[in-house]
Amino acid sequence: MKEIKAIIQPFRLDEVREALRKVPGFPGMTVTRVEGCSSPQRHVPHGIKEELLDFSPKVRIEIVAEDAHAEGLRKAILEAAATQHVGDGIVWMTAAEAFEYVWKPGD
Repeated sequence: MKEIKAIIQPFRLDEVREALRKVPGFPGMTVTRVEGCSSPQRHVPHGIKEELLDFSPKVRIEIVAEDAHAEGLRKAILEAAATQHVGDGIVWMTAAEAFEYVWKPGD
């Protein structure tokens, strides 16, 4: 099992969702509205006010998927989220040690 997480621009969420729905094995996702700031190497604030207000709205996506489907899901996010501008976001994938639905068929 793999856990795929992404921080993306909010206006790209619809495109990412549509791209993920086309990937075989897409199990669904959790979406959270978050705020983030860029790395100091990418953006230097020009004063204390800008430094304190440097956070911008983002969307965090979380998916737990079978190993066989994880790479396709990761690639779909990368392609659908990209605008080729600084601040597009980040995608990462880690091993998920345990995975179990809270609800089980037959319950």
